[in-house]
Amino acid sequence: MKMKNKMTVRDVAVETLLQIEKNQAYSNLLLNSMIKKYQVNTKDISLLTEIVYGTLQRKDTLDYYLENFIKKTKKIDAWVRILLRISVYQMVYLDRVPERAIFFEAVEIAKKRGHKGISSFVNGVLRSLQREGLSDINQIADSVERLSIKTSHPKWLVEKWIDQYGYEETEKMCEANLTPPSQTARVNQTKMTVDELMKTLNQNGVSVEHGDLAVDAIKGTKGNLALTDAFSEGFLTIQDESSMLVARALNPQIGETILDACAAPGGKSTHIAERMGGTGTVHSLDLHEHKVKLIKQQAERLNLTNIQAEALDSRLAGDRFEKNKFDRILVDAPCSGFGVIRRKPDIKYTKSPEDVLKLAELQKNILHAVAPLLKSNGVLVYSTCTIDREENTDVIQSFLKHHPEFELDQGAIHHFPEKLHPYFKDGEVQLLPHYFGTDGFYIVCLRKKG
Repeated sequence: MKMKNKMTVRDVAVETLLQIEKNQAYSNLLLNSMIKKYQVNTKDISLLTEIVYGTLQRKDTLDYYLENFIKKTKKIDAWVRILLRISVYQMVYLDRVPERAIFFEAVEIAKKRGHKGISSFVNGVLRSLQREGLSDINQIADSVERLSIKTSHPKWLVEKWIDQYGYEETEKMCEANLTPPSQTARVNQTKMTVDELMKTLNQNGVSVEHGDLAVDAIKGTKGNLALTDAFSEGFLTIQDESSMLVARALNPQIGETILDACAAPGGKSTHIAERMGGTGTVHSLDLHEHKVKLIKQQAERLNLTNIQAEALDSRLAGDRFEKNKFDRILVDAPCSGFGVIRRKPDIKYTKSPEDVLKLAELQKNILHAVAPLLKSNGVLVYSTCTIDREENTDVIQSFLKHHPEFELDQGAIHHFPEKLHPYFKDGEVQLLPHYFGTDGFYIVCLRKKG
């Protein structure tokens, strides 16, 4: 594969998307490392990000547009298909990029990575598409397939969501998954109030406003909150507003002993610790040592000394802690992540129906393992960043069936923002991405009977 030393934005985009496809690497982590590796110019980062995420988000739609122009061709190398996708993405969705520039760059990349025949093929496909126009997705007769192609979600997933939520809600959800998420942050109120921090940030050229849902939240409208002094000095934590509701649902009290059973990277553990004003103890567990390190780094940055993080499989928590030790337990369980597709678009292509079933089994096992560790009248909060009922309501129904000593906590409604009350039912809340522009998220509050 021929490559020149100097990589353009589109070169880096092709290479990034190729790595995501070949290695199933997480798009958000890989993109950051590629920006560093190829020393992408600061002014080009937003274009690179838009091309990578946009092409990923709309992969199935782009393949539908290309299908008529490449179906007679024998097997195409993965990088050639990706190059065609990013070119069509720019033609269809990026008005500010002239088509002549898109064609020129595509041909140059094809020459560098392949040979003259490939560059002629790429040029021919793009010119034909420009001349003949895009296939009309609205002509697809089957409504499920039409929605699947139009919003680039696998058909099995669309069918599943329609079965669970109906066509209209599924359509809104799929369309919401194509919109870029806002950057939100949680204010560390052990150090400063929300209004005080907003004033400081706005004075320093970072535009922020109040969040839409969580009282702890601020939303960035200009500038990157993760690159501010306020972040490095522990005044804020980057977190989606839906995740900020979890610690409030748990409602920790001063001096309590709390278990966060699946804690990495530490956003919820630190929020719990903040809510307790630095008192009590939060035992934060994660399976992997390198992830435990992330929890400790977060606690240190926020100047929180009441977090004890350790590497432990939460299914073995009963071997480490005695029964009835904890006042409250949080199980923010490993899940399919279908609620965070806007942030990690690759999730919708890499997960399978079998994955969902395996995860549901793991979730049940974790709940079963930690249940005896909770005191009588203690609170157990279970949460996921998915919208899949098999991992949410079904898991909880199964848990309650096997653990009659637990009940749904109807009174937990008072720990949630008022605008969320219409979505609260029988101790649980299922947030869909289009409700408030947050991640899709599930939270249920259980109480151990006295």
